[in-house]
Amino acid sequence: MVNEAAPARFAAVGAGRMGRGIAIAFAYAGHRIALIDLRTRSEEAWQRLRSEAQAEIEGSLAGLAQLGVLDADQARSIAARVELVPAADAPGALAGAELVFEGVPETMEAKREAFAQLNRHCSAGAILTSTTSSILVTQLAALVKKPERFLNMHWLNPAYVIPVVELSTHPATDAAVLARTKALMEQIGKLPVVCGPTPGYIVPRLQALVMNEAARMVEEGAATAEEIDKATRYGLGLRFAALGVVEFIDFGGADILHHASREMSASIDPARYAAPAVLDRMMAEGRLGLKSGSGFYDYDGRDVGAYRRDVLARTLGMLRHAGLWRPPAHETLP
Repeated sequence: MVNEAAPARFAAVGAGRMGRGIAIAFAYAGHRIALIDLRTRSEEAWQRLRSEAQAEIEGSLAGLAQLGVLDADQARSIAARVELVPAADAPGALAGAELVFEGVPETMEAKREAFAQLNRHCSAGAILTSTTSSILVTQLAALVKKPERFLNMHWLNPAYVIPVVELSTHPATDAAVLARTKALMEQIGKLPVVCGPTPGYIVPRLQALVMNEAARMVEEGAATAEEIDKATRYGLGLRFAALGVVEFIDFGGADILHHASREMSASIDPARYAAPAVLDRMMAEGRLGLKSGSGFYDYDGRDVGAYRRDVLARTLGMLRHAGLWRPPAHETLP
């Protein structure tokens, strides 16, 4: 890992697992990135952290090489683009960064201390983000000197593999800053999605419900962990890899979800399975999705036949990827 004369355009603050994953993502895309430790440490402690971070970054890249994604020379070149920066050198690295990711421990005290340093050392034009998974963007915006240039950014682990990054904005986030952040993330091959200041972002909020329900099913003896995992990988997961969750509601029909919610609310749990008010309104208005011409999406003027073929093609693609697609059998003669 090398130290170039010019500062890196990107900086990840906090040299833990998330910071290391972000560093790999940018380095893989060809960018130099500073991985900054803000905590003042002894020389021995810093060298230990540095060695741990280097080992994890190199190990992650070696794993990709073993899977044929890259070769050993490429892995070394990628790792060399990550500059590990101790606290003493943090001001210079922060001053030259145009996009900064805060990834210190999940406490307001740690965030407050980190943003105090970012406020002092980052340029006025820098975009600041927090990778917090639990603290609302509206809470953290108060810690930032220029809140219009701040938003939360939630990465999904492993950060250098999963394409989606969730951008959570607050009312004062500048639209141009959001557009610039999205563009920068797209340039490194990421797929940014935007949500407001909501707990759990999008993915964690959805997956927590699924994971809790799976754990309950094991606890109740409804099915084994192995059977649940088979059902989710090749049933639930495969379908939701081909269609988005809301798209899936429209495709099957809001009435299907409404009736299923009513039955499971009565037989399993009235609170967990109660249909939301928006679903009741859609039923009353006849907005059932694709079958009625409108639902969460508007299908007016859309070639429904072509859309259905596209959904089928996506699904077949996932089946082939999973190795589960079978050609038609020859007729069995008596």
